[in-house]
Amino acid sequence: MTTTFSTHRHLAVAPEAVFGAIKDPKRLASWWGPNGFSNRFDLFEFKPGGKWVFSMIGPDGTTYPNESVFASIQPDRQVVIRHVCAPHFQLTITLEPTPTGTELHWEQVFADAAVAQSVRHIVEPANEQNLDRLSIELGLRAGQPG
Repeated sequence: MTTTFSTHRHLAVAPEAVFGAIKDPKRLASWWGPNGFSNRFDLFEFKPGGKWVFSMIGPDGTTYPNESVFASIQPDRQVVIRHVCAPHFQLTITLEPTPTGTELHWEQVFADAAVAQSVRHIVEPANEQNLDRLSIELGLRAGQPG
């Protein structure tokens, strides 16, 4: 049973531009999560070991509390986020420069294989939607190659 969900996206902007959309809480709140979700950030300490406490609000108004820790931050290169409330996972966002922009690698590793399988039907499309929303934030067309 897999515990890891990975997706990749080419973005026709420099890694610095992508990183800028991650480190700025106002911009991050605008694209984080699947389609139809919004966010309310209560604490956003963008530094290694910093806490990120927020609520995702679903299209039906349901509030989903989240708490994460920024395990590692390498400017313009990588952000590692540990989701410290259930379901427990680690998300690694890696930005690789290319001649035409950035290759973004999104790897989400769940602590428990059974939990990973139980949320697979949500996580796989949601991760793609997340990257579509990031593309829009960056001024690119969602779901299209950079």
